[in-house]
Amino acid sequence: MLRPEQRSKQDDTNDLNFYDSPRLVTHVDNSFIDRLRDLYQSELQPDTRILDLMSSWVSHLPEMQFAHVEGHGMNSEELAKNPRLDHYFVQNLNQDPKLPLEDEDFDAVLITVSIQYLQYPEAVLSEIYRVLKPNGVVIISFSNRMFYQKAIAAWRDGTDTDRVNLVKQYFQSVDGFTEPKVVVHQPPLPGFLQMLGLAGGDPFYGLVARKSE
Repeated sequence: MLRPEQRSKQDDTNDLNFYDSPRLVTHVDNSFIDRLRDLYQSELQPDTRILDLMSSWVSHLPEMQFAHVEGHGMNSEELAKNPRLDHYFVQNLNQDPKLPLEDEDFDAVLITVSIQYLQYPEAVLSEIYRVLKPNGVVIISFSNRMFYQKAIAAWRDGTDTDRVNLVKQYFQSVDGFTEPKVVVHQPPLPGFLQMLGLAGGDPFYGLVARKSE
């Protein structure tokens, strides 16, 4: 799906080294977080099993009780501070996309502001499909922020519209996902905000697809 040069990163050193020190910050603004939590509220169900893939010290989940929240990430200290995780594991998906999880074990898989770093997204989406229960939901969200040196070239070189289409292609690379629903919110134009004395906000992009029953 992607040519080798499209999978390349400016910094091609081991990703685990880049994420070795914890970053206990949010990488998007409050407006983005509110929209993401609202999307989760509408798509997730209580008492279900959630896989928060490429997570950190915060999951932005709504005030909903889940049966189990499994976390994955690149920094154990960040994951240990996440109060919503019942269990977590550390793994570099660019080196090993195979998830150490059982087939059809989760009702939902979430990837928040991290999809841009996957060099083999089709392999990861195939694994997500494997661990999802029938009719399980996948929610991939992102803005226009990134660690530029760690994002793949196909992501760095595209517009926001290109990136939405790229994530659609990721889903289409695996036979069995429904056509993703796209949720978009663009903040007001900067000039209008300047007249109001306000700063611009982060755009919000969310793609929601399900595993066919």
